[in-house]
Amino acid sequence: MISAQKVQAVMQQYIERVDAVDVDAILELYADDAQVEDPVGAPVHRGKAAIEAFYRKGLTGAKMRATLQGPVRASDAGSGAIAFRVDVLEGEMPGSIDVIDVMEFNEKGQIRSMKAYWGPLNFTPAQS
Repeated sequence: MISAQKVQAVMQQYIERVDAVDVDAILELYADDAQVEDPVGAPVHRGKAAIEAFYRKGLTGAKMRATLQGPVRASDAGSGAIAFRVDVLEGEMPGSIDVIDVMEFNEKGQIRSMKAYWGPLNFTPAQS
């Protein structure tokens, strides 16, 4: 099992890479057989090709910022959680979304599961 420190480091890298809108760098963090459920209740994206398609669709050309909201929570059982805010700066609905991601890691320190908890109640429209 990986350490809580490794979980914290990878989850911090994840937020930095989402903030940079760097899909290739985000994908480097995932295991080949990983799965993503974003938001929870949506169809699950299984495997790296499906996860890549998900991130490319959601992030390519996006004008956004991702900001960590407090410390990364991590366990020595290979899992962790992060609270963060996504500020959508342009597009149809500019505003902020408050998100909590829960991730599980394999023994190599790669993300094997990511679940994102957010919904319409977590969206705040930008002030005009």
